[in-house]
Amino acid sequence: MQRRQLEFLSNFHVVAGNERSQAAVMVLTKGDSTGGPDNRHQDSDQWLYVVSGEGEAVIQQQRYPLKSGTLLLIERNETHEIINLGNAPLKTVNFYVPPAYHGHEGSPPSHD
Repeated sequence: MQRRQLEFLSNFHVVAGNERSQAAVMVLTKGDSTGGPDNRHQDSDQWLYVVSGEGEAVIQQQRYPLKSGTLLLIERNETHEIINLGNAPLKTVNFYVPPAYHGHEGSPPSHD
């Protein structure tokens, strides 16, 4: 059993996981983005839940609005970018199945 109190401080941070799944928090400030046309997780599905803020997800070149309460599945190998379009920080909780990041707790996202 694992239990964490989530803190949304800055950037990207893996907060918990095991060999089957992984959780991370992400904070994008006004105008920031992460990912892009080459960003994909070849072996992992990513569930992204928007805690607060507004933005946009670009998945396989399609645009989807993000706002508080949005739950989005980015399937393995789909290219994606997350963009903060609002004035407040865009805060998300992300789950990767299986884990996408190995030995990089606290590191910013990398392109797989």
